[in-house]
Amino acid sequence: MAKITMIGAGSRIFCKTLVADILATDALKDSEICLMSRTRPKLDRMERFVRRMIGENCLPAKVWSTTDRREALKDARYVIVMVQVGGLDAFKLDYEIPFKYGVDQCIGDSLGPGGVFRGLRTIPVLAEIVKDMQTLCPEALLLNYANPMAACCLALGRLSDVPFIGLCHGVQTTLDLISRYVQIPKDQIDFLCAGINHMGWFLSLQHKRTGADLYPILRANIEKPEYYVNEKVRGEVMRQFGYFMTESTGHLSEYVPWFRSSERALKRYCDQPAFGGESGVYYKYSRMLADKYKDVDYLELESSKITRRSVEYCSYILEAVETDRPFRLNGNVRNDGYITNLPPGCCVEVPVFVDQRGLHPVRVGALPPQCAALNQSNISVQALSVEAGLTGDPEYAMHAIAMDPLTSAVCTLDEARRMTSDLLEAEREWLPQFKGRTLRPTPVISIPKDVKPVDVPLDPALAIVHRFGTLATQATGKGTVGGKGRRSKVKG
Repeated sequence: MAKITMIGAGSRIFCKTLVADILATDALKDSEICLMSRTRPKLDRMERFVRRMIGENCLPAKVWSTTDRREALKDARYVIVMVQVGGLDAFKLDYEIPFKYGVDQCIGDSLGPGGVFRGLRTIPVLAEIVKDMQTLCPEALLLNYANPMAACCLALGRLSDVPFIGLCHGVQTTLDLISRYVQIPKDQIDFLCAGINHMGWFLSLQHKRTGADLYPILRANIEKPEYYVNEKVRGEVMRQFGYFMTESTGHLSEYVPWFRSSERALKRYCDQPAFGGESGVYYKYSRMLADKYKDVDYLELESSKITRRSVEYCSYILEAVETDRPFRLNGNVRNDGYITNLPPGCCVEVPVFVDQRGLHPVRVGALPPQCAALNQSNISVQALSVEAGLTGDPEYAMHAIAMDPLTSAVCTLDEARRMTSDLLEAEREWLPQFKGRTLRPTPVISIPKDVKPVDVPLDPALAIVHRFGTLATQATGKGTVGGKGRRSKVKG
């Protein structure tokens, strides 16, 4: 009986989905499931529901819950993390404060100011988890669902040697979309996808039986309005950069500077409702659900009947380890040479095989240079976020936000600094690593109209400009060449 510990088990969606998947898997249905969260009410509701699933489906599994993380981790074989530090209160600040500075986020959980600050709240908690795992369950496999995925996994790769993988459903759900776009069943498509989380590139798409390249079909169809309208942002990025990538318009529009930095861009590319680009939709949707079920246990309304598994990779990974039947997925791991033109140690999303001996990431090699460049623009923000999260240095937090592609497209450095300061102050209760530390102010320097510049050596570039000025104003003798008073024809 494997002990599966789920940290952040009050999660409305992920915990319920993952537990149902585990109980639907023959090799896992006798597991010991430990649910852990810091707050009892949500935890108790989830435990009651899981107990009902076990009983009504006549399964040999066991479930129990605790608010003590160390008790939950002791002797665990698998640790599944799905925490959201600060909950909706922090999420609201992640969205509303940047919006005041003109940074319009749709999702706000992976990059941008919202993603950076979610990382700053989450990384210290992950550090505590892996520290405990090293003594309480050193052989356990950590499966991370906490966002921002790439920054969290980059931190995990720096913190310890605990085996881990970051899980997202972007690849498999994007393949559903591609299948429809090329009119080929999903299970008949052979693909290679690699890059970073939420920006993984489908490097090849082939028909399994014939070997035919499916990209010409995809590229031709994305030029048609009835296809393009569904995914304007991803469609436009493919048209310009050559490859289709994971994640929807709502997500991707935040990770690049071209789609949310002006009103005209928003109207053209992010005009679809909800997750098709609407401002603050993820927070607003989460808030609506929280208010709707504030006094109602929604799990009592859910069916406890266990049917087929979801598209989430978690149960398939655990099954592969338990049975030694290999399973292939795309997962987030430390870049130990798997993508050669992205930084060593960053978090990359690559094909991974799993069996009884653990995780086996695949070496992809070099991405097309334009794809690597776009990935790098996000990796720089992730790396600075991790520095801030681990050191508690507020300057790194500001640097991360200033380097964010969307923020840098709409904010000055002064505005980025003031926004970071506002966020640090508003979210201080969830940021213990910044205790007693504030971002240094850099007030705007006012220049009087009659200021006399300091006499300084002329910059070489300015010297050239000065030379241009001299050439533009000096007398030419108007038609004379050579000495004073001499005239001659200028031959071509």
